[in-house]
Amino acid sequence: MTDQSHVAKEKERLLQEQAQLIDELKSLRELMQAEVDIEPDEGDAEIFEREKNAALIAVLESRLQDVQTALRSIEKGNYGICSRCGKPIEPGRLEVKPDATLCVKCQEEVERLSRRGRPQRQIQW
Repeated sequence: MTDQSHVAKEKERLLQEQAQLIDELKSLRELMQAEVDIEPDEGDAEIFEREKNAALIAVLESRLQDVQTALRSIEKGNYGICSRCGKPIEPGRLEVKPDATLCVKCQEEVERLSRRGRPQRQIQW
């Protein structure tokens, strides 16, 4: 288990990141609310910007969900414990990715299993 000062430091970092993500999402959503003149021109820059913003919103929402999950695990007292094997997550991993829910070994296993289930794409040259 991680020590309390480390957990408090990570909680503060996560709270700051959460606030920043919420601000960024609010700004992007306001941009998306702006009316767009849809022109039939292919490659319209306004439509491209909206699509880019929509994709960014999806990424930020996912990140916010990860941060909130980490904050809930702090509140429950199981922060820094792998949700798959129950062993402590390496402090270095938490330093780099404070919202990590899996230890490195379990994360690698999950990614390997995930890749196994996907069909291989052929690159056409």
